[in-house]
Parts: sequence; C-alpha cells; structure tokens
Amino acid sequence: MTSDPFVQAERLVQNALGHLPSFISRFFGYRGKKLTPAPWYVVSLWGFIGAFGGLGTLFAVFGYTDYFTSRDVPPIVASYGASAILCYGAIEVPLAQPRALIFGHFFSALVGIIVAIIFDLDLTDEWDDLEWVAACLATAIALVVMHLTKTTHPPAGATALLPCTNARIWALKWYFLPVVLLSSSLVLASALIVNNVQRQYPKFWITPIPPPPEPPVSKQHRHRTPLALENQPKEKLHKQRDLRDLESG
Repeated sequence: MTSDPFVQAERLVQNALGHLPSFISRFFGYRGKKLTPAPWYVVSLWGFIGAFGGLGTLFAVFGYTDYFTSRDVPPIVASYGASAILCYGAIEVPLAQPRALIFGHFFSALVGIIVAIIFDLDLTDEWDDLEWVAACLATAIALVVMHLTKTTHPPAGATALLPCTNARIWALKWYFLPVVLLSSSLVLASALIVNNVQRQYPKFWITPIPPPPEPPVSKQHRHRTPLALENQPKEKLHKQRDLRDLESG
C-alpha cells in the first residue's frame, strides 16, 4: 500500500462518495467502474453547453451584482476562457481536475500579486519600464510553484500575468485572490453538473490512485516450463525441436 498522503486522501474521498446515494455521488464523478470514452459529438455538445453556461455564470455573478460591480471587479478574469476549454472539453486530462483548477489559479494569482507589489508597478501610465520583467517573472515563478505542488493548470499562467499587465486587476490588489477562488469554484460547480450527465468528471479529486501492483511470479511458476520439458519423453522432445527447426527454416 502506498505511503503517499495524497493517494490515501483520494481513497478516503472515493470511499466517502461510494456511500452516498448514486444520484448524488454521480455528480461528484463517482461511478465505481471505468467508463468508455464518450463519442466526439457528446463531447462537443456538452462542451459547448458547459463553456457557454459556465462562462455566462461568471459574467452574471461579477458583472451584474452590486457587491462586485461596486468594487470594480472585472466581469470575468480572462484566463478562465482557457480554463473552460479544459474543464468542459478535455475533462479526462489531469490538468483539468479540481486540484489543478482551484490551486493552480490561486497560487498563480498569489504569485502575480506579490511580484507586482515587489516591483511597485504603476499601470496607470501607458507603459511601465519594469512591466515586462514583472510579467515574465510572475508567470515563470507560477510555473515552478504549480510544478512543485502538482497543480499545473496552463490557463493559470495568464492569471499570474494579469496583475502585472492589467490595471483593473492590479487595482484589486489582495482582493484578486477571493475573486479567483470564487471564479474557480463556479467553474467547478458548473462542470460537475454538465460533465456528469453523459460523461464523468472529475477523474480524481486530489491525485489519481495507482493500479494495484501485479503479484510476483513464484520460482515454481517461473521454472515450470523447463521442468515440464525435462519430464517429457526424449522422442517427443526431438519432434518438438524438429517442428521448431522447420518453422524457423
């Protein structure tokens, strides 16, 4: 049994989901058996519905509620357009799973804000001389952080970039973090609903569970064929060798 705490945590999650009623656990990605891949038209149909509905939800929450509009929060963080492609259209890949979606964006937003603060950027001007350095550095550091935490989510690279290049995002400062967390949570919630009608999402919540190791081959089993040949009559062995020689010739 593996000692990886993330694998053990994933087993606990799957075990807990297995005890829920099937009509509930289904929409948390639990099936109890491996499913065959969905045909392309099913992927396209539900991917379209998911991307339209998921991004529409973000626009509705951030663009049409007084709480967020009064704080001048953008109607959508642009990097979630790329997340929609993964989380509704490529739901089997590890990069689209909940851990990568939630923490990839959060860690990248955190890195972007910290780098922008360190460089003390002034994005009100037409161009800050250090803007390009901060932007490149933020994305590069976010890549390393996501790699080390196993939360790689490619769209999050843009999330790290935005505080260093977008004046409206930079103006949010630390408030950018809860905006990103809520955006990721809304994408995840809509993905759980849409992707589990005819498909399965997520494939795992924390980390994939490795397959059980194959049982070791015993010495008796390994040497069974040579021993069996030794016990056969010599005449039969000669016939077998002659047949092999004819096949090879």
